[in-house]
Amino acid sequence: MEFETVVQDIIQRTHNVKSFRFSKPESFSYKAGQFMFVTLKSEGEELRKHFTISSSPTEDFLEFTKKLSDSEYSQALISLKVGDYARINGPHGLFTFEGEFEKVGMLSGGIGITPLRSMLKYCTDKEIKTDIILLYCNRSQEDIAFREELERMEENQNIKVVLAIDEAVPGWKGFVGRISPQMIKKGIPDYGERVFYLCGPPPMVDAMDALLIDLMVPREHIKRENFYGY
Repeated sequence: MEFETVVQDIIQRTHNVKSFRFSKPESFSYKAGQFMFVTLKSEGEELRKHFTISSSPTEDFLEFTKKLSDSEYSQALISLKVGDYARINGPHGLFTFEGEFEKVGMLSGGIGITPLRSMLKYCTDKEIKTDIILLYCNRSQEDIAFREELERMEENQNIKVVLAIDEAVPGWKGFVGRISPQMIKKGIPDYGERVFYLCGPPPMVDAMDALLIDLMVPREHIKRENFYGY
């Protein structure tokens, strides 16, 4: 499906990450974890890029979330204002979750949180009983997108959020360092019973995939999504 839509809101998530919310047509439906192509106009030319939908199908808007850079597309986003138009094509993708499994582990880094945020919000709103543990790594506390919302989601007794940053700072109560076998064993002790969803930059996803294989998690229990160009 392809349609024109209007920017409803722009939300600063971290110092360099923003969410862009658009009106959602009643006829548009998607699954948590899917992506869409977003076309913007900049100086008379069209710029097109694909983004995971960070909103949940239970919400009445469409949202994508991007780490901003010096790229031409990022600069077009920075100049975007409420009321501006964009063209959307979608949904696309098979990296989805709607409650198919009893136990799920989620491993993510940085902006790779976006499809997982969609899934977690969907599970919370639909009161899905799947036992989910999210292990989410970032460089620093300031880089944790959706932090307050993720912590609120832990009010859902079926969801546990484990945060990690690269280096310890005063008052930090989460994990320190990059995802390792020891971190997985401590944060997700029953990892062998779970289906895993991995999302982040390709090198990170490859590393997380290799860790799970080394921990004897079956290949068919690992679902992955690579984020390019961030």
